[in-house]
Amino acid sequence: MINQVENLKKEYLNLQNELNSSEILTNPSKMATLGKRQAELEKTMTLVNRLESIESELKENGEIINSGEDEEMTAMAIEANVGLHKEKEDLEKKLEYNLLPKDPNDFKDVIIEIRGGAGGDEASLFAATLFKMYSRYAENNRWKISVISSNTTEMGGYKEIIFTLSSSDNENPVFRKMKYESGVHRVQRIPETEKSGRIHTSTITVAVLPEAEEIDIKIDAKDLRIDTFASSGPGGQSVNTTMSAVRITHLPTGIVASCQDAKSQHKNKDQAMKVLRSRVVQVQLDEESKKLGDARLSQIGTGDRSEKIRTYNFPQDRITDHRIKVSWSNMEGILNGNIDEIIRTLQEEDIRKKLEVKA
Repeated sequence: MINQVENLKKEYLNLQNELNSSEILTNPSKMATLGKRQAELEKTMTLVNRLESIESELKENGEIINSGEDEEMTAMAIEANVGLHKEKEDLEKKLEYNLLPKDPNDFKDVIIEIRGGAGGDEASLFAATLFKMYSRYAENNRWKISVISSNTTEMGGYKEIIFTLSSSDNENPVFRKMKYESGVHRVQRIPETEKSGRIHTSTITVAVLPEAEEIDIKIDAKDLRIDTFASSGPGGQSVNTTMSAVRITHLPTGIVASCQDAKSQHKNKDQAMKVLRSRVVQVQLDEESKKLGDARLSQIGTGDRSEKIRTYNFPQDRITDHRIKVSWSNMEGILNGNIDEIIRTLQEEDIRKKLEVKA
């Protein structure tokens, strides 16, 4: 960790020198990039500076204690060192976390895809429940939510809903929290339509994709097939006589994205392209992850959509996350958007595993 700290100091000093140079004034793009990196490093440098200050104070107090010339001063120095050692231990843990390699997608907005799986209407209804949970969680975090496309059922559920969550606050980025939600969510409850009281098990798939910008991937126009069609509602009936809905196929990969919720064909095309870019980038990331092998499997926020990550057991008022084998009660509150404790527990376990790998 000492070498990492020294490298960090050098990088921070070089950044300051570059930002203070006259050449940077003619390159606003580079200034913005360097400024962002400087802001990221400042938090870690604050920890480094405080730790160095603590080391100095501990040394000074140690000299007083060893001299034994003044009993009162010695007692005060001993008491101060007890507090300083505790603070040092806490700060070293924070510094160790700050020095871990960061997920480059953590500060990105996300595209979330929720799809009903096994369970028919009950799965579609729970897909709507999860959408409500994430919507409330977004409100709690002051994130903006925007629906890209949806496929509703006559009972008010969703066969599929795709939406974005975005934040203007770098202190509370979306993907850093939401990446733990990717996977299969299982629900066990008595459906409203089930009069016999039989517990029904359904599954819902959640995919959380970091939103890809045009600079993240170059997609050639000749690699796209764009089709337009009339929008449809529950049951497949047409709800729009104009050809405003858009379906885009990426020919090299076969990946398809469509959007029909906006009245404007142009807006639907933009939204479909946003989803398509993110899906193509995700495929590339998945391929890279497979090459990394078991090292990647030790992480929690892998975004593996085939993994059963959580069970919502209504009769027992219990939600269990299978990745960390932890359960919570208060189903009503959690489904109303109060998932902070779940996310925080997953983040802590993710950090613990990364530190284990590093060690």
